[in-house]
Amino acid sequence: MTPQMVVGIGREALTVILMVSGPMLMFGLIIGLVISIFQAITQINEMTLTFVPKILAVAVALLIFLPWMINMLLDFTRHMYDLIPGLAG
Repeated sequence: MTPQMVVGIGREALTVILMVSGPMLMFGLIIGLVISIFQAITQINEMTLTFVPKILAVAVALLIFLPWMINMLLDFTRHMYDLIPGLAG
């Protein structure tokens, strides 16, 4: 196993991690921003107001993107298994 191969595997793993976690993080970020703007406009300073909508938004994103996320992770896992025979030499 060459250093370039290790770096390539690491880069691919980080890319998959970012792509899989991205939709949930974006939903949480957008909802958090909308609630923050709403709080600034209405001057409601309730700290717990942001938690429930963010949790719901992340859960909805998980439900929407779960099949795609599973396919991404399965493709990455298959690719890693395909690399195993080349590691012996």
